[in-house]
Amino acid sequence: MNSPSPPRPTAEGGPHSRDSNDVASQDVSEPTLPGDQNEFSLERTMRNTLKRLEESGINPRTLGVYFKDLRVIGTGAFSSFQSTVGSRLNPKVAYNDIRRLLRPETRDILSGFSGVVRPGEMLLVLGSPGSGCTTFLKTLANQRQTYRDVQGEVFFNSLSPEEMKTHYRGDLQFIPEDDIHFPTLTVEETIRFAAKTRTPQTRIAGTSRKNHIDHITNTLLTVFGLNHCRNTRIGDETIRGISGGEKKRVSIAEALACRGLINCWDNSTRGLDSSTALEFVTALRVATEVRSIATAFTAHQASESVCNLYDKICLIYEGRMVYFGPSSLARQYFVDLGFEPANRQTTPDFLVAVTDPNARSVRKGFETRAPRTADDFARKFLESYISTINQQDMDSYRKDFVGRGDLAKDYSRQVKQEHAKTARKGSPYIVSIPMQTRAVILRRFQILRGSLTPQAAQIISFLIMSVIIGTVFLRLPESTSAFFSRGGILFLAVLFTTLVPLSEIPTLFGQRPIVLRHKKAAMYHPFIEAFAMTLADIPITLVTLTTYSVVLYFVVGLQASAGQFFVFYLFIITISLVMKAYFRTVASIFSEPAPAQAVAGITLLVLVLYTGYQIPVPEMIGALRWLIYINPIRYAYESILTNEFRTLQGSCSSLVPSGAGFEATPIQNQACAVVGAVPGQSYVDGPRYVNLSYGYSYSHTWRNFGILVGFGLFFLFTYLSFTEIMSGAAEFHSVVEFKRGAKNVPKPTTSPRDIEDNVDVDSRDDTVATQTEGRNEQSLLEVENSLKKDLKTTDIMSWVHLTYHVSVGGGERRRLLNDITGWVVPGKLTALMGESGAGKTTLLNVLAHRADVGVITGDQFVSGQALPADFQAQSGYCQQMDTHEPRSTVREAVLFSAVLRQPQSVPMEEKQAYVDKCLLMCGLEALADVIVSSLGVEYRKRLTIAVELAAKPKLLLFLDEPTSGLDSQSAWAIVAFLRTLAEVGQAILCTIHQPSAELFQSFDRILLLQKGGETVYFGDLGHNAVTLIKYFERNGSRPCAPGENPAEFILDVIGAGAAATSDRDWHNDVWKTSSEAKAVLEELDRIHTEGRSRPPVKEEFQSEYSTSWFHQVRILIVRNARSLWRDPIYIFAKIFLNVTSGLLIGFTFWKSPNTLQGTQDKLFSVFTALIVSVPASQQLQVPFIAMRSIYEVRERPSKMYSWSAWVTSQVIMELPWNIFCGTIFFFCWFWTVGYPTSRAGYTYLMLSVLLPTYYTTIGQAVASMAPTAEVAALIFTSIFNFVLLFNGVLQPFRALGWWRWMYRVSPYTYLIEGLSGNTLGGQDVECSNIEYTLVSPLSGQTCSQYLGPYISANGGYLLNPSATSQCQFCQYRTADEYLGNNFNIRYSHRWRNVGIFIVFIAFNIFCIYAFTYLFRMKKWIAPAIFKRKTSGGSQETGSDAGGEKKRSTA
Repeated sequence: MNSPSPPRPTAEGGPHSRDSNDVASQDVSEPTLPGDQNEFSLERTMRNTLKRLEESGINPRTLGVYFKDLRVIGTGAFSSFQSTVGSRLNPKVAYNDIRRLLRPETRDILSGFSGVVRPGEMLLVLGSPGSGCTTFLKTLANQRQTYRDVQGEVFFNSLSPEEMKTHYRGDLQFIPEDDIHFPTLTVEETIRFAAKTRTPQTRIAGTSRKNHIDHITNTLLTVFGLNHCRNTRIGDETIRGISGGEKKRVSIAEALACRGLINCWDNSTRGLDSSTALEFVTALRVATEVRSIATAFTAHQASESVCNLYDKICLIYEGRMVYFGPSSLARQYFVDLGFEPANRQTTPDFLVAVTDPNARSVRKGFETRAPRTADDFARKFLESYISTINQQDMDSYRKDFVGRGDLAKDYSRQVKQEHAKTARKGSPYIVSIPMQTRAVILRRFQILRGSLTPQAAQIISFLIMSVIIGTVFLRLPESTSAFFSRGGILFLAVLFTTLVPLSEIPTLFGQRPIVLRHKKAAMYHPFIEAFAMTLADIPITLVTLTTYSVVLYFVVGLQASAGQFFVFYLFIITISLVMKAYFRTVASIFSEPAPAQAVAGITLLVLVLYTGYQIPVPEMIGALRWLIYINPIRYAYESILTNEFRTLQGSCSSLVPSGAGFEATPIQNQACAVVGAVPGQSYVDGPRYVNLSYGYSYSHTWRNFGILVGFGLFFLFTYLSFTEIMSGAAEFHSVVEFKRGAKNVPKPTTSPRDIEDNVDVDSRDDTVATQTEGRNEQSLLEVENSLKKDLKTTDIMSWVHLTYHVSVGGGERRRLLNDITGWVVPGKLTALMGESGAGKTTLLNVLAHRADVGVITGDQFVSGQALPADFQAQSGYCQQMDTHEPRSTVREAVLFSAVLRQPQSVPMEEKQAYVDKCLLMCGLEALADVIVSSLGVEYRKRLTIAVELAAKPKLLLFLDEPTSGLDSQSAWAIVAFLRTLAEVGQAILCTIHQPSAELFQSFDRILLLQKGGETVYFGDLGHNAVTLIKYFERNGSRPCAPGENPAEFILDVIGAGAAATSDRDWHNDVWKTSSEAKAVLEELDRIHTEGRSRPPVKEEFQSEYSTSWFHQVRILIVRNARSLWRDPIYIFAKIFLNVTSGLLIGFTFWKSPNTLQGTQDKLFSVFTALIVSVPASQQLQVPFIAMRSIYEVRERPSKMYSWSAWVTSQVIMELPWNIFCGTIFFFCWFWTVGYPTSRAGYTYLMLSVLLPTYYTTIGQAVASMAPTAEVAALIFTSIFNFVLLFNGVLQPFRALGWWRWMYRVSPYTYLIEGLSGNTLGGQDVECSNIEYTLVSPLSGQTCSQYLGPYISANGGYLLNPSATSQCQFCQYRTADEYLGNNFNIRYSHRWRNVGIFIVFIAFNIFCIYAFTYLFRMKKWIAPAIFKRKTSGGSQETGSDAGGEKKRSTA
């Protein structure tokens, strides 16, 4: 039995039927979509599909959702204090945290919700930010995992939430507000992938899977106007791609390709202009009706025309349902309840305003009867006739659908039919795991193809390293003198392949939100993505390591047999793949990069230490020797080492005795001073040397390979498992956070409040906002009067014939702005409007002098005269992105701007008083001590404006989309605030996307652009926009309907929208020939003539910045210190890394004896300590680049402070923490190794002061030229390998040959010589039994008589000088001899080494400044890997924007 198509109520509550269709199986025999998008009809195509489905005997499924007495309970307090390093160490705070963890606070997010959304119905969910809209949508989509409990009855037809989650998750789609995609995929690849993973097995007869996918993809690309950019990459903040509006349309198309039967859209029209938003919702209306799907949609700013497309409205007030019923009755219901809509106020705006005590207007006579609280509203609704209609609808639905086992079985049968033949029938994924794997692997290769630069950089880096390492160990002789070097080169060969995967960790965290979203949409298992990444890495790894292995092996001159080479090659490939899987496993366990990098760094240290090279197995202490058995690197190293030495018979390089006087000594009376030598032999057997020195055997080779394969499979299994299990760790939950010590922390209200996750972040501001809303009106009036003298200006900025071109490659240029003329008048609010991609943000950036790409022609003036040199400092720019330092408080952020952007001569008390005025003016005084990262969208936007006002902009205030992402009331509050600023004399130019009629009337003037950056209209709006409307009607547009939103009218007329066009060219044919355009030029001449009669605008600041360099540095240091103190995860990750590594190295080399091996162990204890600087440096690169992004995006264009001051503050503030951590490392390491206390002072200076300073500066130097933390990690790893290679430990100085010059320029040469020379110099050496060389003296001579002359000439000592046989000779008497002869380390150089190492630190500091200047400030021409797109706001120009990183202005 097929599921019947359920009835739905009309506006009057009566039922009527809808056609039941399924676009999931659209007719692929439909003719190719026409090239002209306007000829394409979505409804016609979908209805044709219905006909073909019926002919094929396919019955589409339908699904509705029924809920009764729904209650959602969340955990967490309303507010909390910001965690700091100090608070984490406070026992009382720790106790309270544990108590909250064991007994978490709970609160109602939603309560008392009852209703039904039937197939074919559209529900509009409205409410103020934080009221519970997102939680309600998530509950309808059955995404409950982020909440403590969900109570009440919820049914999806006859299916329970548990059944839906287990078997049918893909039929419920929740589409979040944020647009997150793989940036290197193209638009078509993104949509095609979604269609591929959700294509059913039941399709129209004769339709292949491929044809179905092609048709779905092409249809969606056409419907949403994406054909022009189908082959353009999505892009992100580092990769240039499509525009923000286009990215939103991609998100919508991807969601529709997933074929959900209940689709919940969370503010999915954010960032779209009103015409495109209307097109989108219209398409949803068609899809909802034809496919009989259920659609729930929350919109922060919905127009009347959009509202009319919905069947039902749900209004939420503080977590209570205060209306659920027909959309046509909603407005009148609240009017009858006693509320008055404002003039031309849309229904959605009116309904949301009703739930806001400060926005609603009570009708006369209802002052005492109208409900006031959320409980009052909910009670009134339950008593109303609308509730009766709703209850009848619920009863009807429950009778027809709920509890019917036949419908559930039928639904299950239909779903199983949609599953691929090889898919598990009970799985929520309709394509099989092999099909998922093929699709995801293909996507992984597409991702790699979209960004080949990192792959090419990796291959080149491996090739360069193989050449350099190979030439360092060039043509090793087959003698005992090269035994140590052979061990070193093989250790390096393994080490380098295991270090590189460490740099992947930050990248892995970037894709988690995408994978999590796809998992919830039942597109594929997260472990499939992990498996695909592993498989896609294999060919790249093979290419990279084949080149690396071949060059390295044959340049060094390792054993030249095919078998030995391929064993070496096999183990290098295997250990690389094993370690990649391991580091990815580590990353999959953690939710943030810093702790993952710390743990990965520690475990890498363990793996390197217990390889058996630095400290041989026989020398390891028993308590830690077990680590070698769980160390995959050890098995690889043993195999390639024994493989190399198994055929080696090394000729002795150091026979004892030899030299002058011993030329004729028979070989029977000589011995080789190498471990494994046999008296009377002039060679040393390779396998014997390896066995005695390392405890290794060649017979273990294939056993080791099996163990490595086992490790690889285990790590792959854990990686796939943790990826699947821990994918939810990508979700974060936030509450409003106050700084420690804040006094005015508001108490939570007694009414339920939303504690939704980061998608609905405004919830965190609600209760705090109540304090803001109740601020003293008298105080506000006083502030407005005060600001008039601070902000009022009489100068008019104008621009004439402004044109902007960018390069798009291949020598071509694209025009983004075309001949734009206009001005901004002080005291007037000027709107900059146009459809998505028209160039609004581009024009704003050009006018604000923030476009650093392309060629600009035309003129800009202030009152008819040239712009002052400090124009950027005298103007303010509020970006759409709201970029701020996340750990500052609101007051600190605004004060930071005031202190650095107002003249230094202004007293601090005056600046603080002005900041208080700005906070009051922006409605932020109650939020002054709130941490910025916990602010919601509206208050973050207010903060952005406050930060710019704090600078006292004299000329102009630019704002880019200040209402984007806000609900209607918040948007109105922002525009009303801008209106206030204009009235006090501020000149304002503001881009805006979806203004309501009420909002639109707040503006005085408008500059309207069409695609191509061309002017359509510039002039006054007139009262109720009459002037604007008459202009278009007079020039041939359709009439503006009564009550129609003028903003939507003008966009519709000019052909705005994803697929809309106009029947005329409103720029060339209308505007340029209009009398209004001529009047603009005449008025401009008058403005210029009048302005030139006055003195030009004075430069406020004699220098580029308003404050001195030292003042900037001081303020930046304070901010950085505060930021680090409030980032305990980062600081404790540093401490954990140093404590753990210090103890590990110390106990590994526990009380090393003064034997030859013990002396070498102490040398390696120093060498290994330096490896800790790799993860330590990579840790600090992440916050360095994050802070640099804030500077480049907002603070640098605002001329807030100098780049050199920023660099200085970054260097200064990292050093104290790193030196502190170095001190901890010293105390954990020094005495455990067994160094004498008398040598502690110098060691502390080098290891705990100079080394942290070095790795801090070298890490920041690399980060200063890298665009991302991932690239910085890759570059640093390569550089660090050079530093390790040439310090004389792995390859002794005497064997470096031509590369000795690199030994002298390697900073770690002097660090290791200083540390080792200081700690070991002047100490005697006592050989262990295995280290003595056994020599047979000549007949009749004692050992001292026979070897005395040799010892006098070469050093060493005898254990048994009076013996006449088996002389036990130790080659070295003191550590100085051993270190000097083998490693060129001398105690006498220790203070020289301090001076030289300080020079290297100074050079690093110079490089930080130089690289920042060349790569970031001047956009120096560099390889693509170093380039990064400046993310200075919206990407509105999208696929039109591109070009070289330079700017020339004509």
